[in-house]
Amino acid sequence: MFGARTNAQLVRELGMSQARVARAVDELVAVAAVRAVAPVTRVRARAWEPAALGEVLDRLRRRREPPPPVERWRRHMATLGGLGLPAVEHLGARRWPSRTLARRRVAQLTAGERHEHLTINTEEVFDPAATAAATPLDRSIIARGINVRVLGLPPSDGDRSTAYATGGMYRVIDRPPLKLMVFDRLVALLPADPLDLEMGYVEVDDPAAVRALGGLFDGLWSEARDPRRQGVPPIELSTRERALVRLLCQGHTDQSAADELGLSVRTVAYTMRGLMDRLGVENRFQLAVVLGATGTVPAPPPHGPGIAGTDDTATS
Repeated sequence: MFGARTNAQLVRELGMSQARVARAVDELVAVAAVRAVAPVTRVRARAWEPAALGEVLDRLRRRREPPPPVERWRRHMATLGGLGLPAVEHLGARRWPSRTLARRRVAQLTAGERHEHLTINTEEVFDPAATAAATPLDRSIIARGINVRVLGLPPSDGDRSTAYATGGMYRVIDRPPLKLMVFDRLVALLPADPLDLEMGYVEVDDPAAVRALGGLFDGLWSEARDPRRQGVPPIELSTRERALVRLLCQGHTDQSAADELGLSVRTVAYTMRGLMDRLGVENRFQLAVVLGATGTVPAPPPHGPGIAGTDDTATS
């Protein structure tokens, strides 16, 4: 748009309807990208002239500026402090001093995963190197039936369909407190410096610390939302969970379901316990009710056994 224009002029020049032009002008006014020019006479319609391009771009950038570095550092440290973890020197932590070395370690840990992979991402945009390193790993663990859950920021462009293209379960939160990866609830990785990911990561295998970090993830997950839907996030099952639930609903025991899928009984128990913990239920009948109420599986009869197998937690 060059020089002042009225709505009627814009309709003619752009070939758009009056309603679309009016909506577009309203949006430009809202971000102060155009301003009204007072008409010369009462008869003449109000016109609009553009603001300086540099001012508009600066204003738009400020609207989506990330939290200041000090605020991000405080949020990261406050989250760790709130977990009641012991001092870092007593955690049995291991430092991977560069992002490259940390990525190699992530690949090793991912290759050894058997049950669950948890991630919290704090980045709005992923650089090409990070995407190239992460995508094959994500696909490989999903193909192996690992339960993958990822928390991240809402998509900045509003596109809900591409939030997590490789699969797994994905939810968004507005203020993720820290970047984190948890492998089978046995090992956790978090940045050595939350303000500079190139400084590498700290690996923690202290059971109490990893348990606390896993609990942090579970709490955030329960409050997060599915970017592809409005309202309460649906219950999404991993490939392994869906196969197990299907067999147990058919009356299989843990042993026969394990034989059917080529798994160990221990893996069956671990998977079902993880699913019950995620949904906040205490036994398998309650699990069947929840899954049935959401249409994930057929609802159990009023006095039926629910999902067959051990009714509560099997030892891991």
